[in-house]
Amino acid sequence: MSFIATPQFLHFPQALPLQSGASIRDYTLAFETYGTLNADRSNAVLVCHALNASHHVAGVYEGQDKSEGWWNNMIGPGKPLDTRRFFVIGVNNLGSCFGSTGPMHTHPDTGQVYGADFPVVTVEDWVHAQARLLDQLGIEQLAAVLGGSLGGMQALSWTLQYPERVRHAVVVASAPNLTAENIAFNEVARRAIVTDPDFHGGHFYRHGVVPKRGLRIARMIGHITYLSDDVMNEKFGRQLREGLDLKYSTQDIEFQIESYLRYQGDKFSEYFDANTYLLITRALDYFDPARAHGGDLTQALARATARFLLVSFTTDWRFSPKRSREIVKALLDNRRDVSYAEIDAPHGHDAFLLDDARYMGVIGSYFDSIAKELA
Repeated sequence: MSFIATPQFLHFPQALPLQSGASIRDYTLAFETYGTLNADRSNAVLVCHALNASHHVAGVYEGQDKSEGWWNNMIGPGKPLDTRRFFVIGVNNLGSCFGSTGPMHTHPDTGQVYGADFPVVTVEDWVHAQARLLDQLGIEQLAAVLGGSLGGMQALSWTLQYPERVRHAVVVASAPNLTAENIAFNEVARRAIVTDPDFHGGHFYRHGVVPKRGLRIARMIGHITYLSDDVMNEKFGRQLREGLDLKYSTQDIEFQIESYLRYQGDKFSEYFDANTYLLITRALDYFDPARAHGGDLTQALARATARFLLVSFTTDWRFSPKRSREIVKALLDNRRDVSYAEIDAPHGHDAFLLDDARYMGVIGSYFDSIAKELA
């Protein structure tokens, strides 16, 4: 049973200094909240989103069919993150295209749409912006911060940037930085976008066009990496799209997997912003808390004081269990309180969004233990 969700917006006139040395002012953050903040404001949980998600984490919009939040199976009354116990906050990050200030909005200094002039943002910048939002909501300390994939990087970064403001961090299907292979996938996707003739150097808004061809290819590349080989074979195998005969064509769609990828690409190109894709994949590339410590992750995580739950999935080759175990080891080296679950699930990276009884059970049990602390 889903509840009704309502988007909210907060405007921030003051400049936010960014890691690049630039800054952004007069920006807006879109967010949603679910549940009730308790009297001592101690039951707040921040949920950080991944690449193509938003502040609409759970519930549905009134009068809109098929408007469920992207983690609706995880968050709500009686669900693993139970909104009868916790006050849950979902925030849309700066640079996104789902309500917060991004490349399609107007630059306050020029009166023109930002486009390619939107400043490069990092995971750390997002965390600082989220902290400002919590200040406005009167929340000094989070019961927990939760995220999967890029959201998990934000959760980890919270424990380093604001260690005193986080009691628990739940990091799912994530990593302490991207591997060279992951950066390579992001770069190929970005090149597909920037070489689209309709991209116009990132100022395609002025031309009244959208680089849909590039966005389609970027999404197809990404989608392949989110699924496991086993799931692809089970779902599609070598099934042909139409009938049983090959067309012997180099350009027609022959296989079901081709049809599926093109469908996903077409759908994505209708709602996602090209500049946002470039910005968010770059934020993924740049995240590396150990970089300032000579690559020593143990030293980097020494600042963290939160208790941690990390979850990984055996078939996730984009953010493999090995990467989560690196974080676990660094935290244990610092004698931090860490729980770790490695779920044998067939779904690849997308497993963090799906219903797996063991996964949901682990998350639910962990939040049960946090709720007991609050009682």
